[in-house]
Amino acid sequence: MSRTRKRRLMNQINVVPYIDVTLVLLVIFMVTAPMTNPGVVDLPSAGQGVLKQPQLPPIVLTVKKNGSIEFESKSLQRDALLLAVRAMLTQSPERSVVIAADKNVKYDDVIGVMDLLKRNKVDKVGLLLKPAP
Repeated sequence: MSRTRKRRLMNQINVVPYIDVTLVLLVIFMVTAPMTNPGVVDLPSAGQGVLKQPQLPPIVLTVKKNGSIEFESKSLQRDALLLAVRAMLTQSPERSVVIAADKNVKYDDVIGVMDLLKRNKVDKVGLLLKPAP
């Protein structure tokens, strides 16, 4: 009689080959990732022909540290300021309004002036900034 040995089923998975393959793939991706060139965009350039004629100088409103608003070196209340700006815009509607605020002014004061102008149909409103050196 011959003795045959029965094979027992394994109830565990050998994961060592999977770990090896994963590490090889990780090394491949780490080596090739710096070689790719992600997101290179060739932007179009605009020449002098695209630019419009020189614009009129903007209307400058100055917000001081104490929250007062100056227009043409006169301190004005919000209603008088709005009337003066609207009068200047009726003469030349293509002009824009620029707010020059001290860097220590509360953000709320600047936004309040912008909101006042926007609510009263003054569309071209911006902020005046000092260029970086």
